[in-house]
Amino acid sequence: MAKELDFLTKRSEDYSKWYNELVVKADLAEQADVRGCMVIKPYGYAIWEKMQRILDDKFKATGVQNAYFPLLIPKSFLSREAEHVEGFAKECAVVTHYRLKTNETGDGVVVDPSARLEEELIIRPTSETIIWNTFKNWIHSYRDLPLLVNQWCNVMRWEMRTRLFLRTSEFLWQEGHTAHASREEAEERAKLMLRVYADFAEQVMAVPVVQGVKSETERFAGALDTYTIEAMMQDGKALQSGTSHFLGQNFGKAFEVQFLNKENQPEYAWATSWGVSTRLMGALIMTHSDDNGLVLPPALAPTQVVIVPIYKNQEQLDKVDAAVAPIVERLKELGVSVKYDNADNKRPGFKFADYELKGVPVRLVLGARDLENGTVEVMRRDTLQKETLPLEGIADRAKVLLDEIQQNIFQKAKAFRDAHIYECEDYEEFKTRVKDGGFFLCHWDGTAETEARIKEETQATIRCVPFGVEQTPGTDMVSGKPAVARVLIARSY
Repeated sequence: MAKELDFLTKRSEDYSKWYNELVVKADLAEQADVRGCMVIKPYGYAIWEKMQRILDDKFKATGVQNAYFPLLIPKSFLSREAEHVEGFAKECAVVTHYRLKTNETGDGVVVDPSARLEEELIIRPTSETIIWNTFKNWIHSYRDLPLLVNQWCNVMRWEMRTRLFLRTSEFLWQEGHTAHASREEAEERAKLMLRVYADFAEQVMAVPVVQGVKSETERFAGALDTYTIEAMMQDGKALQSGTSHFLGQNFGKAFEVQFLNKENQPEYAWATSWGVSTRLMGALIMTHSDDNGLVLPPALAPTQVVIVPIYKNQEQLDKVDAAVAPIVERLKELGVSVKYDNADNKRPGFKFADYELKGVPVRLVLGARDLENGTVEVMRRDTLQKETLPLEGIADRAKVLLDEIQQNIFQKAKAFRDAHIYECEDYEEFKTRVKDGGFFLCHWDGTAETEARIKEETQATIRCVPFGVEQTPGTDMVSGKPAVARVLIARSY
């Protein structure tokens, strides 16, 4: 990185500090003056907007429609599903009053005790309860099913230890909620949405993921099954990057959502819910970025190609401007987001460092000598390699290069992930090696006691029973009992 910008802390020295510095220095987000909350800055929000647009199209391709439901949930709603309220009770923010008044000294405000709400309201930690209370008015017959709804919104979960994007009290997300006429249809929807998430992670974010089902202890509160995609960060820790839940008839029964089936008999609706959040921003950063800054997959980069002119006077700049104009036009025709930075406010070296920090995938540099030679300097952010190429046809070459970068960073992340997946049958060995990170495939006896012991003694958790892994008979490395499955264990965020 050029000297014009401060260096980041190296990942090898302090991975957590590197991450926190990068989020701020790359203009993605900053801490808000509200405890546990963040301000997502325009550059960070531009990435999130791209995620939204692509995911939204994927959801709608499966028949999902968008809607919006209230931020505030009556407290009585939350108590109707016992496991659900138990799972979220400690994280709920509660609205108790609706008015303030001037204090006795007149120099501040206090809560007006006479304005206490008859029923306290919960700021939504998730929306199953209020949505299923609404569904009972929409669902009467099997002809009303399936009902496939999604909303983009914010939620509040009162976190004690926060980190930008990864864990904040308020965060942005989407939450899908569906109702079905049969168990089989609901289970297939939950699995379908997991596949949608996995495809998005790998094809768009270039983040390889492991798909699987959570243990009973790690399930979403109120779910019969929780399906997950788990990604490995560069420090070897796991990041849960999306979940899809099969909720059975729990919420249908709790909110009396019944329909008449084809035999004209009343039946409770079957449910799913599924969601991803701005935590995906953390996954994006920690999977690909390096000691020089962000490395963004072209599919999500707000600016995919930046062009920087080199000139000594206005005459030279005018010539570069004229040469760049058709390149910009052609890139836009190809669907490439491009920025021509000919502003006379920063030296070229500063611009180079800034765009490198912000992860712009391709940088083109063009000066008077390049015009004479009919060439342009091209740098790709993923490898930091520079080469001189012919100016003619450079827009089409840049488009090809973007596709190459998208694939390269996925393959790089996949190779890293695959090299850090280990089979382990010895608990003492596991306790030593898990400190250095990685995904461990281990036999598990299926008991919550063994799961709790692993967590207490190693700070690692069972991430999932992974799909696509051969489930051979074995012995639990902790208890010595026969195993019910080979599971994926890792330390996590």
